[in-house]
Amino acid sequence: MAGPFDIEEIYPDDARAAPRLPRRQAGASPQSVTVTLLADYTLRERVALPSAAIVALLAEAGVTSAGARTTISRLARRGVLEGSRQGRHSFYRLSAGAAADLSAGGNWIMASTAAVPPWDGRWTVVAFSLPQEHGPQRRALRGQLRWLGYAPLYDGLWISPYELGEPARARLAQLALGAFTVLRGRQVVWDAVGQRAPVQAWDIDAIAGQYEAFLRRWTPLASRLGAVDGAAAVRARTEVMDTFRRFPALDPRLPREILPPGWLRQPARDLFAAVYDGLAEPAARHVRAVVARFAEPTPPGIRAHTTADMLAGVRDDDCATRPD
Repeated sequence: MAGPFDIEEIYPDDARAAPRLPRRQAGASPQSVTVTLLADYTLRERVALPSAAIVALLAEAGVTSAGARTTISRLARRGVLEGSRQGRHSFYRLSAGAAADLSAGGNWIMASTAAVPPWDGRWTVVAFSLPQEHGPQRRALRGQLRWLGYAPLYDGLWISPYELGEPARARLAQLALGAFTVLRGRQVVWDAVGQRAPVQAWDIDAIAGQYEAFLRRWTPLASRLGAVDGAAAVRARTEVMDTFRRFPALDPRLPREILPPGWLRQPARDLFAAVYDGLAEPAARHVRAVVARFAEPTPPGIRAHTTADMLAGVRDDDCATRPD
């Protein structure tokens, strides 16, 4: 079972490359926190916020002023943020490409943790071969397979219980330079020493442990949401998002037929929605109040993204360039 991607792998330090969709991020990373904050309160309108306001919000998350400014600069250099000036003040907002990717990522998080239809018992197998000197391509291909819900049964042999659609095939062919094969069928069960069941590509016990830890961490807060306000509400929403967003990659809608009884995907999803949506309004009020200290008038369009927004997504024209 793979650990979270590092933010540097998600957003390469190259402004010419389109920002790639954040799939799993380390919650303690200042860059991850910055992207989550801006997505949570400015995604639909791509509101430009004063850099000083972003620094102040990050300070409430424990990021130093110097660290926050470095983070903003790096994200702008990578094409995740775009800057502008209003008089003597700098403003930053999500780039159109980053906003579109984050919208797709939000939809993926919610859709991938929804109820799963009955499984037909067949597995899709992707086998590929790339020379060691093609390291960047190998990493990109493995990342794309993870994004599609595949896991490595063996090196160069990845599996999923679901079919590989044509757009995904075209993307993989582009990354693998044609050096891959896709098969779909049922496992042949036979008595042999060392045989691995396909489900062993995922560490089921470890995933279950992650769900249990999530429920332990957030269940107490869900019962007292009315008492959480201000910066605490913003911090809680950021943390619950950065934690829950990892589950679709760890548990990519694995069919219930191969899972132990009492699987906690749905309870974790329900708890995430309760906390994330339950704190939306107090958190948005606080973000607007912080921004108002550095911008007069306060930029319109600052509002909390909700799970309904994540499912609905943001249309391409919503992500198009807007006047500052």
